[in-house]
Amino acid sequence: MHRRRHRLLGKDAAAGWLFTLPVIVILGLFLVVPVLMALWVSLSDWTGRGSPFSSQVGFVGLRNYSAILSEPGLAQRDFGLALRNNLYYVLAVVPLQTVVALLLAVAVNQRALRGKGFFRTAFYFPSVTSAVAITVLWLFLFNDNGVVNKAISFIGLNGPNWFQDPRGVVHVLLSWFGVDSPPAALTQRGPLGVTPWEWLAGPSVAMSALVLMAVFTTSGTFMLLFLAALQALDPEVEEAAMMDGAGAVQRFLRVTLPQLRPTLFTVLTLGLIGTWQVFDQIYTGTQGGPSKTTLTPAYLSYTSAFESQRWGQGAAISFILFAIIVIFTVLQRLALVERDPASRSRRRRAAAATHAAPAEGSVR
Repeated sequence: MHRRRHRLLGKDAAAGWLFTLPVIVILGLFLVVPVLMALWVSLSDWTGRGSPFSSQVGFVGLRNYSAILSEPGLAQRDFGLALRNNLYYVLAVVPLQTVVALLLAVAVNQRALRGKGFFRTAFYFPSVTSAVAITVLWLFLFNDNGVVNKAISFIGLNGPNWFQDPRGVVHVLLSWFGVDSPPAALTQRGPLGVTPWEWLAGPSVAMSALVLMAVFTTSGTFMLLFLAALQALDPEVEEAAMMDGAGAVQRFLRVTLPQLRPTLFTVLTLGLIGTWQVFDQIYTGTQGGPSKTTLTPAYLSYTSAFESQRWGQGAAISFILFAIIVIFTVLQRLALVERDPASRSRRRRAAAATHAAPAEGSVR
């Protein structure tokens, strides 16, 4: 009996491996092997000519990584500027797109709203439009004589030349109070060859326009995730809160929002990964300008490899970017983890009761 059962389990395992083998082979060929090749390139002096595995290509260890992270020079400063630009981009885009997507989902989930299909399609439409088309549209809108500056002129202000203005937003605000030059202490060389004054500049005016574009194009996708989560919530929970006298804002903040925690984590994680990998808007819109204030690590990796023929440094930047994304994702996971075991157990009991109720009804 035992042998027969062991034989059946062995056949099931063999069948399982047989069905998953094509996926394993495809993932190995198109994911694992390229990653391992890129890792080797990041540790070599390959210049893009011939095979990276030829005998003429030498192993340089961590030299490409040290040139970016620790050796003073143009490579290190470019990476520092790219990291600063991308960091401000992440800090601006991720919260904004999450809040906008959540508000849109709540709005189109209202029972009294008419034309829900139209609004859902309209809000989602920018997400399926070509990034190149949206970027070209943005270049027209934020042109010196574009629609945005025309609208700003109606309130008596002169809009900036958005995609040609390298000033940081913080520097612009400080200039309104007469601070046009940095104190001497902030002009010294800082981390990654960037001075503290430059680190504290905030996103440039040009990057601010790209932030608005990212929020415009991605909020629709995350709206769908929040909408699906809202429609899966048990309405009896909110009705019970309503009977207890909770107002609309209290119900949303203390009843609805805690139940959206898994979806919130998904949205924040996807937003974090997407914003650290921003490339196409930079490539088609600004190409890192003006004055490298829209340069990002992903675009710097591309230019280092394909334009400067420094393939080792380009691959090294990619792996550093991967490490940054992993670290931020883990930190975000730790920040959003539910630390109250009592509330977690209550939620599990409520879920168990919800699943048990239909089962009892079916037995009857």
